[in-house]
Amino acid sequence: MRQDKGTRLEVIKLIISSQEFTKQDDLLRELAKAGFPTTQATLSRDLHQLRITKGHNEHGELVFMLPEQRRYQRVSDTHLTVQRMNQLGALSVKFSGNIAVVRTPPGHAAHVAYDIDNAHIDEVLGTVAGDDTIFIVLDEEAERPQVLNKLAEIIPSNNIA
Repeated sequence: MRQDKGTRLEVIKLIISSQEFTKQDDLLRELAKAGFPTTQATLSRDLHQLRITKGHNEHGELVFMLPEQRRYQRVSDTHLTVQRMNQLGALSVKFSGNIAVVRTPPGHAAHVAYDIDNAHIDEVLGTVAGDDTIFIVLDEEAERPQVLNKLAEIIPSNNIA
């Protein structure tokens, strides 16, 4: 079989979209099975070109993902994200002036911030998420109890409200 780079890139996308891989070695083996034996260096260049990165799956493992597959974009029903956060919960919410600081389990801040942004809470001007921390910029007129109640609807936890 002739090694066509375009075809190889399509096969990589197909493999990554259908299976989860935590290591390049496993992906190299799967590519070889599909008739595209390649080197680790070539695979690294291909992954870079395709903008494939690692992201957390639902078990918290880092796996290869296509740009359009990142977990926060995979969710088709935001209620599923809320159900997942019901299990994980926010660890804490603290205020400093018009900023709320939400602590989450590692790797979950972006998903929680996504849900907060999509809830379109009037008092929330915007969010910035790290790995396990979210800064929420609040309207200066926002009342903390009201904000806590609205956050509790999105990220239920014993530590909120």
